[in-house]
Amino acid sequence: MPETILVVDDEEKIRRTLRGVLADEGFEVVEAADGRRALELLQHVEPRLAIVDVWMPEVDGIELVERMRSHAPRLPIIVISGHGTIETAVRVIRLGAYDFLEKPFQLDALLQLVGRALGEGNVSVGRDGAATSAAPAPARRLPQRTIARSVVVNGQGLHTGVRTGLILQPLPPGSGILFGNISSGETVPALIDHVDSTDYATTLARGGMVAKTVEHLMAALHAYGITNVLVKMQGEVPILDGSALELCALLDEGGLVEQPATVEELVIDRVYALGPEVNGEKGIAIEPADAFEVHYTLDYPAPIGRQAYGFRFTDVDAFRREIAPARTFGFVKEIETLEQMGLASGGRLNNCILVG
Repeated sequence: MPETILVVDDEEKIRRTLRGVLADEGFEVVEAADGRRALELLQHVEPRLAIVDVWMPEVDGIELVERMRSHAPRLPIIVISGHGTIETAVRVIRLGAYDFLEKPFQLDALLQLVGRALGEGNVSVGRDGAATSAAPAPARRLPQRTIARSVVVNGQGLHTGVRTGLILQPLPPGSGILFGNISSGETVPALIDHVDSTDYATTLARGGMVAKTVEHLMAALHAYGITNVLVKMQGEVPILDGSALELCALLDEGGLVEQPATVEELVIDRVYALGPEVNGEKGIAIEPADAFEVHYTLDYPAPIGRQAYGFRFTDVDAFRREIAPARTFGFVKEIETLEQMGLASGGRLNNCILVG
C-alpha cells in the first residue's frame, strides 16, 4: 500500500505540481487548501508526512504546525514558503517541523528532503561529500556520528552583518558534513577541495552555494566527533558571542548518535611544513604524534607581545574548557581596511576583542 503524504497549500498550482511529482514516486497524496481543512483530514487520515505552506488564510502554517504537532507528535512536517526568512525557518523548526524549504524550490531537492524525512533516502552528495579520509598510513577505524535531532540557533554574521541562523540536522552514514542553502537546497561539502578563501575567515563554495565563517563550527564538530550533519544556513555562520561555546551548547542540545559505519582516522606519517617562519613570517608544521596537539606562537607588537600556548585534545570537555571560549581579536588600525573590503559589518564589542 502506498504511503500517504498530506499537502497543505492555498495555491492550487502548487498542490497540483506536488501531487504529480509525489504520485510519480509512488506516494498517495491527500490535499487541503487551508489549515482548517488539514486539521479535519487528520481526524480520519494518518499521513506519513505533511508538506505545509506558511502563508494561508484563517489557520496559517505556523499555527498549523503547532496544532499538528499536538495532534500527531511523530508526524514529520516539511514547511514551504515563498516569503520565508531564516527567522521563519528557525521558528518552525523550534515548533517541531522537520525542515523548511523556500519557494520556488527544485523538485529534486524536495524529493531528497521527503526521502530523509521518511527515513528512506540519503543526500545525493556523491563521493565528494562522503566522510572519508585520504590518510596513506594505516589508521584506526572510528565510528561515524551524527546528532540525535535537529537543533537551531540564530544570530548575526560577523562579516556580512546580516541577521542569520543555523539549522543542524542529522544525516545518514557516509554523508559527510554538508553546508546547505536554506532557500535553494544547494550544498557544499566541508572538504579541502571546496575551500574558496581563508582571508579573515574560512569560506566554502561550490556552484552557487557559499558558506562563510565556518571555522568555529568546524572545530566544534571535530571535537564532538561528528562526521555526518547538514548545516542549513544563509550565507554566513552566525558569530554568536565570538566563541564556540554556544555552538558546543547547541551540539549538546542535539545529542550524539553513533552510526553503524566507520571513518578512517587521518594519520600524519611524516613532517609537513609550509612557509617556515623567517623574519617573522607565518609558518605551520604538522608532524606525527600519538594524539592531537597544537602548539601555537603568537607574536605581535605590544600590548599583545609574544605568547605561546599548547593544547592536547583528550576529550570534548578539554575542547569546551580550553579552546571553545577563545574569541576573534582584531586591531583598531585594521577596521578601516576591513570596512573597505566589506568585512566585519557584524563585529561588536560583545563578539570580538578589539586591540588598540
